Amino acid sequence: MRSERKKGKGMFISICILTFLVSFGIGVASKFVIKPSWAKKYTVQMTDEIGKVYKDISYGDGEANKFDLYVPANGGKESYGLIVYLHAGGFTSGDKAGDAEILAWLCSKGYVAAGINYTLRTGENDKSVYSQSMEIKEAMPKVVEEADRLGYPIDSMAIAGGSAGGTLAMLYAYRDADDSPVPVKMMFEAVGPSSFYRSDWGVYGLDQDTDESRKAAAELFGIMLGGQISVDILDTPEYDEVIKPISAFMWVDEDSVPSVIAYGAHDRVCPFGSAAHLVNALEENGVDYQYFEMPHSGHGLQNDDKIYEQYMNAVEESLDKYMPVR
Repeated sequence: MRSERKKGKGMFISICILTFLVSFGIGVASKFVIKPSWAKKYTVQMTDEIGKVYKDISYGDGEANKFDLYVPANGGKESYGLIVYLHAGGFTSGDKAGDAEILAWLCSKGYVAAGINYTLRTGENDKSVYSQSMEIKEAMPKVVEEADRLGYPIDSMAIAGGSAGGTLAMLYAYRDADDSPVPVKMMFEAVGPSSFYRSDWGVYGLDQDTDESRKAAAELFGIMLGGQISVDILDTPEYDEVIKPISAFMWVDEDSVPSVIAYGAHDRVCPFGSAAHLVNALEENGVDYQYFEMPHSGHGLQNDDKIYEQYMNAVEESLDKYMPVR
């Protein structure tokens, strides 16, 4: 009987983790299956009139340590703004190539745009949200250096992403901005988890008051952190310090960059409770932010067309305000 209970607990933990990895891996943020007419504005096909793409430029020793750089056709200016957009895929899948249209749109506005790959978590490695965020940090000086080498000197940047890419964008904007090679002017993201509290992750059963739920939370969040988490520290102030390296909302302060964010109230992939921590942190610290809540949508934000359009318009307006093309 005891061995059966132990086996049952192990199965619960495995199911929780597998459910997360599968559902988050297939959840693609900020993309419509059928694009409404207004969305065509933000999904541009790259042409010679817009600029040029330099693909698979290395920034590190890892196989995935590569980025694509989109440079506008009007070269020769004194300086340019850089926008980095990080891909979705639940930290286990995805590629910069999937964001070619939005990167082309950003380039069409006159920005240098970059899509960066990072080493994905697999069953054969120990990669984590933290290790991926450090790869993004490592990439930034290389991106700026390469743009300068191509004749596009960078004097400012914005960072963005969707889903997993949204989490990585927030970590760079709020945690690592002081180490950026150029000033970070703003951040925009959609449906990226900003917190890792059991109480927020009820969609995976981690909020249950059971030994199995607590152990599953410790294992899953440990995988995301890239280290072991003791069950005993969950729901304590000590846990906050342990999980802070990957908890974007914890890094928000009065100097954090302006932000435009969007979340779906019925998201079954990125726990919606994570949005509240982020919004509260931005509000309490007086950060200039715009929050778009999609009351009828899940992870794809596909059921609130008008609000989604407002979000994208706000992104464009904020870029024009905080990083105008000169």
